[in-house]
Amino acid sequence: MDRLFLIAGSGHYPGLVARAARKSGVTHISIAAFEGETREEIAALGDSVTWMRVGQLGKLLDAAQKSGAAGAIMAGQIAPKNLFDFRPDVKALLLIATIKERNAETLFGAIGDALGKIGVELLPATTFLEDQLASEGHMAGPKLKDREVEDASFGLRIAKETSRLDIGQTVVVKNGTVLAVEAFEGTNEAIERGGRLGRGGGLVVKVSKPRQDLRFDVPVIGEQTIETAAHAGLKGIVAEAGAVLLLDREQVCASAERNKITLFGVKA
Repeated sequence: MDRLFLIAGSGHYPGLVARAARKSGVTHISIAAFEGETREEIAALGDSVTWMRVGQLGKLLDAAQKSGAAGAIMAGQIAPKNLFDFRPDVKALLLIATIKERNAETLFGAIGDALGKIGVELLPATTFLEDQLASEGHMAGPKLKDREVEDASFGLRIAKETSRLDIGQTVVVKNGTVLAVEAFEGTNEAIERGGRLGRGGGLVVKVSKPRQDLRFDVPVIGEQTIETAAHAGLKGIVAEAGAVLLLDREQVCASAERNKITLFGVKA
């Protein structure tokens, strides 16, 4: 692939994709940047950039077609409610009308279908970042004890089940007991709650959902996750190997070492 159309949301995730794409031989990157979402320094990484309001689907598709790219990547947070609530254009309104159940999966999936119709394939958001995925076994921080390795496997089974039920993809466990399950409150709040209930120790376990659409929904562990776990007094973070992205792996591992938080991967 020599040309890429990058749909850049918030945060530094799009920058990681752009830099990794360059290293992989992509020579031309066209960026779709969103007012109030995309960082200026991220937009500067592209050979061309089209600024738009969130909700301008027509402008997005036009930019994708003009880019000459056969593949697109959606990276960074773009809240589904913002995608269409802010003055949606005609194409966005028409797309919304075709969707019966409106959630992140259906909305972004419909955008992927719309891109496909103009010859641009929406690729997994982990494309070019395969080396940033969690690996199996010890990755950083103190080594786990045998009891904690058992907890890691136990937590993985529980998290895979709660994610299958669309409850959440993160749990906190300790000594074979589930302390917290992520729900609507989000990952960081679940981690803090698990830390309070565990009164020291315990593991955070994060997994992917069955049939997770990695084109726009990637489970991520970042420096903030490490710092939250450390603040909550937890022992470590367990990630599903090959399925959870470490955002940016080198910095995440350095933060784990600095905060004495174990980072451990378990294969599902």
